[in-house]
Amino acid sequence: MENIIYLDHAATTKIDDVVLKEMLPYLSYNYGNASSLYSIGKTSKQAMDRARVQVANAIGCSAEEIYFTSCGSESDNLAIKGIANANKRYGKHIITSNIEHPAVLETCKSLERAGYEVSYVPVMENGIIDVKALSKLIRRDTILISIMTANNEVGTIQPIEQIGKIARMNNIMFHTDSVQAVGNIKIDVRKMNIDALSMSGHKFYAPKGIGALYVRNGVKFTRQQDGGHQEKEKRAGTENVASIVGLGKAIEIANANLEQYNNHLIKLRDLYAKSILRLFSNVHVNGDVTNRLSGNMNISFIGYKGADIVEQLDKRGICTSSGSACSAGLPMPSSVLMNMTHNVKIAEGSLRVTFGKENTVEDVERLVYVLSDILGKRWLLSLSFK
Repeated sequence: MENIIYLDHAATTKIDDVVLKEMLPYLSYNYGNASSLYSIGKTSKQAMDRARVQVANAIGCSAEEIYFTSCGSESDNLAIKGIANANKRYGKHIITSNIEHPAVLETCKSLERAGYEVSYVPVMENGIIDVKALSKLIRRDTILISIMTANNEVGTIQPIEQIGKIARMNNIMFHTDSVQAVGNIKIDVRKMNIDALSMSGHKFYAPKGIGALYVRNGVKFTRQQDGGHQEKEKRAGTENVASIVGLGKAIEIANANLEQYNNHLIKLRDLYAKSILRLFSNVHVNGDVTNRLSGNMNISFIGYKGADIVEQLDKRGICTSSGSACSAGLPMPSSVLMNMTHNVKIAEGSLRVTFGKENTVEDVERLVYVLSDILGKRWLLSLSFK
């Protein structure tokens, strides 16, 4: 579609042109099965090996610690269920937060039904984990802590290194859902004391349907789907070579341009936030003001329904969100914002705007203009960009 302003990059991103070009040979003439012994199969295997190195280099681990999956949700399931099942003789207690992505929360609920006990650490109003509360939840039978690196709705970045240190001191495995963080912030799994990390390619300009899981050497985890011997017998199924190649190239590009990318997004994010705060008095910025992803700005318009604003913006050719894309269409207000603010009006009125590398200052100006028109503040526009 022409003339669309896309401002929902936390939901998904467009495949980068360079990434697509890198993928195309493996969608045409280099079509061999990576498990095959003949030459085109070996070519696919070599391409996968290169991508594994690219992913490993981006997060500071070795290539043998990377496992390819179909998406972030599968990576979360494989990490959490896999570690829990492999270590249940040491205990069946897990700690997570109450603002995790459904891929983590629903996986933990599944484990609860299987006899595990899960404790949910609260967050403060800014969306940051209460680290002291987390420490108090640790028990002798705690085997796993799973806390997301950055929140998908409000962009708040958690003190992962500190949480990882607490887990390591207590001999507890630490998993983090980094789906929103990889490609947006610097990740060093060694420095951050991370034992397992999930990522999803379509969040950083790779295709949909491809993810990866890092698991530190020595951490025991069980496979979650039966079948062949792919991915060191941890994830059965013929590998999606073209998408794996795309994931590798995309994460390489992202890490090489991280500072420039973040500077661009911060400029757009801050311009948008300052403009809205000048125009509207009945608004609330959700998440930590500074410790957040560079492209994420979640603002609640008190007295309005975020879903209604999203619908009106869409009619004007602007794509935004009122919360997680994975929870879109649900009748209840955002559980993330309810757990953060305990305020229904704030949760109902949220509008999530997430910028990407192709967005411009003109996109921000258009967004502010349309919002002002929708919400009856157009007469104040002359003040907003001064």
